[in-house]
Amino acid sequence: MPSSSPAPSATQTSASASEAERTEHRLTELEIKSAFTEDLLDHLNETIVSQQRQLDLLLRELSALRQQQTDSQPTALRSLRDELPPHY
Repeated sequence: MPSSSPAPSATQTSASASEAERTEHRLTELEIKSAFTEDLLDHLNETIVSQQRQLDLLLRELSALRQQQTDSQPTALRSLRDELPPHY
């Protein structure tokens, strides 16, 4: 049996094509935004990894400095008068 629905008019076809173009454009824009977002996320991740490496290095250096300080301190108490600068 033949279909009883009427054939789409030129106006309906044009509107449908226009809607498809808008949808395609929106999809393309979303893909572009997604690509930029993914690139930004990768960049931020690299920055975090780099900063974590720097923090680890600084913590090791701080620990080494604290160790040097405790190693170099004499056990006897000193007077601040003994540590006056030479120009006094």
